[in-house]
Amino acid sequence: MTQQMVGTELTFTQAFGAAERQVLTDDAVEFLTELVSKFTPQRNKLLAARSAWQADIDRGALPGFISETSSIRESEWVIRGIPADLRDRRVEITGPVERKMVINALNANVKVFMADFEDSLAPSWEKVIDGQINLHDAVNGTISYTNEAGKIYQLKPNPAVLIARVRGLHLPEKHVQWHGEAIPGGLFDFALYFFHNYRQLLANGSGPYFYLPKTQSWQEAAWWSEVFSFAEDRFALPRGTIKATVLIETLPAVFQMDEILYHLRDHIVGLNCGRWDYIFSYIKTLKNHGDRVLPDRQSVTMNKPFLSAYSRLLIKTCHRRGAFAMGGMAAFIPSKEAGAKCRGIG
Repeated sequence: MTQQMVGTELTFTQAFGAAERQVLTDDAVEFLTELVSKFTPQRNKLLAARSAWQADIDRGALPGFISETSSIRESEWVIRGIPADLRDRRVEITGPVERKMVINALNANVKVFMADFEDSLAPSWEKVIDGQINLHDAVNGTISYTNEAGKIYQLKPNPAVLIARVRGLHLPEKHVQWHGEAIPGGLFDFALYFFHNYRQLLANGSGPYFYLPKTQSWQEAAWWSEVFSFAEDRFALPRGTIKATVLIETLPAVFQMDEILYHLRDHIVGLNCGRWDYIFSYIKTLKNHGDRVLPDRQSVTMNKPFLSAYSRLLIKTCHRRGAFAMGGMAAFIPSKEAGAKCRGIG
């Protein structure tokens, strides 16, 4: 069943129930439609540019620093600034936007919870809609969950800072179409989380904060900056209200960290090393280069020269530009048993 809301260019392939009506209000869909119609054409060009760049690599070229942007790397500048509640990020955890997970993560003894619409969430329609409801309830302090045994989970005072990770530029939201094509999943995630929560987040002394995954170029960072600025202008918010952390987890992005920071300088607060995806990107990017084959991934540790250089360059770049330099995730599950150590899953 498909349906098109009156006054929009979007077609929804799923019927609207109570959950959809809570998230996909007329005003929210209007904002989503504006973003999709304004930014999808350029997003498609960016994906085409990825393919063209990869074709060059497949023919024998190697990634490197861009001569045309050397002035950005060589000049002195810093990012706009970092909000008070994002200045301590020593421990962050992540997990999907499932209701019990959101409560437990925000209650954990950590600084930040990255609520994930990307890698850890299978993007079924029900899950992405419920995820938006769960985060809205968390922001408003009303979220609760009762398990089959009757145990009630609720937020404790002073929960962790909430950051939403939207889907990468290449991932579609196949249940919503614009002119016959699936809309960008990242725009869907961003539009609905921002629209429904920015007022309460600001009232809470926080703000609309995002993680941006799988970025491959400064042009993609500039695209997100335009999305953020459009949203701020649309709702009469000061420039820089929306903040983002960019995951450096692709091989081409490593050579453009200054440029990524520069083009997102009004909105960015830091860069994060995404080790596992970076290794995957290295393998995928250089698949035609027989001299770049890696051994089993368990032996590709951060003390290997190419990974050490990647992390050290990220630190050097961020510190020069006034941004956070953050390590990637460690794959551990905290144990509930007293005195027990974390259990590794990597």
